Amino acid sequence: MEWTYLINPKNIMTQVVRSHLDLRIWINSRALVGELYQLTKQIPAEECIDLTSQMRRAVISIPSNIAEGAARGGTKEFIRFLYIASGSLSELETQVLLCVDLGYCSENEVNDFREKIISIRSQIFATIRKLQMRMATMKSVV
Repeated sequence: MEWTYLINPKNIMTQVVRSHLDLRIWINSRALVGELYQLTKQIPAEECIDLTSQMRRAVISIPSNIAEGAARGGTKEFIRFLYIASGSLSELETQVLLCVDLGYCSENEVNDFREKIISIRSQIFATIRKLQMRMATMKSVV
């Protein structure tokens, strides 16, 4: 199955997407993993081992769910996994804010990271909308 959407965020030109490796949302969410690992290195392990572990699981689940959904082969399944990835983003954002509340990070330290979360969430929902429009178009053709 080949998809044609969202490799270009401005949607000026589309390119063929053959796997999750071509998806901008997967690429960006994968980069977010590394950034979170850097951010959590500064959190004292003895004070925050549970929160750090939970944050790392949440961030890893984002590109993982995007990849799994893309590999399922069905548009409905892909959309379902994109919603799961979005849920993991919200979970991660909450945990990052808890780190600020607990004094493990400053708000300034996490602002950039939160902006990336917001950007990836927007990309996920843009992909969902595009997939839903494609499904609607296919139904109207049949």
